[in-house]
Amino acid sequence: MMVVQSARNEPGGAVALLASRRFGPLFATQFLSAFNDNALRNALVLMIAYRVDAAALSAQILIPLAAGIFILPFFLCSATAGQLADAMDKAWLIRLIKLWEIPVMVAAAGGVLAGSASVLLALLFAMGIQAAFFGPLKYAILPDLLAPGELLLGNALVEAGTFLAILLGTIAGVLIATRHGAAAVAALIILVALSALAASLAIPHTSAAAPGSAVRWNLAAATARVIRQAAGDPVPFRSMLGISWFWLAGSIYLSQFPSYVRFTLGSEEAVVTLYLTVFSVGIALGSLLSNRLLGGKVSARIVPWGALGIGLFSIDLWLASPGPVAAGDLAGLGVFLGDPAHWRILVDLVGIAVSGGVFVVPLYALLQAASERQRRAQAIAANNVINATAMVVASVATMGLLAAGVSVPGLFLLTGSLTLVVALLSWRSLPSFAFSPELS
Repeated sequence: MMVVQSARNEPGGAVALLASRRFGPLFATQFLSAFNDNALRNALVLMIAYRVDAAALSAQILIPLAAGIFILPFFLCSATAGQLADAMDKAWLIRLIKLWEIPVMVAAAGGVLAGSASVLLALLFAMGIQAAFFGPLKYAILPDLLAPGELLLGNALVEAGTFLAILLGTIAGVLIATRHGAAAVAALIILVALSALAASLAIPHTSAAAPGSAVRWNLAAATARVIRQAAGDPVPFRSMLGISWFWLAGSIYLSQFPSYVRFTLGSEEAVVTLYLTVFSVGIALGSLLSNRLLGGKVSARIVPWGALGIGLFSIDLWLASPGPVAAGDLAGLGVFLGDPAHWRILVDLVGIAVSGGVFVVPLYALLQAASERQRRAQAIAANNVINATAMVVASVATMGLLAAGVSVPGLFLLTGSLTLVVALLSWRSLPSFAFSPELS
């Protein structure tokens, strides 16, 4: 295994990096934005899963459909977003996107107050466009703001923050979906959007990586171009494929937790929140663990072990899952935790999540370090296109498999088994590559 050594100096501590002007405002901006996205997405998911008239199959199909609607703009817009990010000051573009987010969240607050799943479903596409333009910026700007030896830690903190925002957004989503505190949450998402804009104003300006470069507004042509460029550079491209598998598997888990809890475990919404808490905290811990295991060095050597963990714990989750429950009263959190069999499921979830953080964070850092600065945002955009394709495929495949009679635990088994194949491929491919950031 060849290792990328980013810097001679040891990376600074996480607290110091979060407190710095170079990283803190960017972290706050992406954290607040992720909170809002997930609050509204999870509210919609729970509205679908726990409607009085919701049948198991219809809910299980509508939930991944909602996920697909949010993901689709990543496929359509990421390439143009990456070209803009390389051609302009990334900090200025982030501020523009956060300004655009405010009217979207005002409209979303109206949907929350009305208790309308239809309004939130329609807004998912607009939210996806905003997120698609923000994605290449938040990752491509990291090497401009951080010292090379801080890059892995910065990625770990971004990934940890994203999943903790998912957790907090989920809690807000439960309040929206159950109609308890919906007015407070509606006000909160507007306040969070305004706070994200305020935080973005403190992000340091960066010079354009490729000033004057052409920006293609023909979305198909722009997408084809960035994918073609990415495929010609093996180190970033193989990192992209690994990252895309992480999001494919993660989207299956996150989209199916509500259905799994209700229709397999027969439990209430509070257990959905518990599952997402365990999963989000596990990803955050795994992300920070990756930095500790690698000592701040950008390396792929722990990636296969992360994939192996995801696969083995997923298979055990299938083994630990009971059969579908009959219709009736749903068990509360206390009853759920009182069953020893459920603790095995929670351990499996922790194992999957920690392994996921160990798997994906080194790949993000390797993608950034191995990409030329003039095309780094376009490389991130290509990654987002491939990620989006993977997640849309996952949504369509999930709907098809569920309609064909495959159970949700069966989906977990299939995901885990295929991830073992990914682990094998990682051992055979990623370790053979080395990259010196000084060359890029």
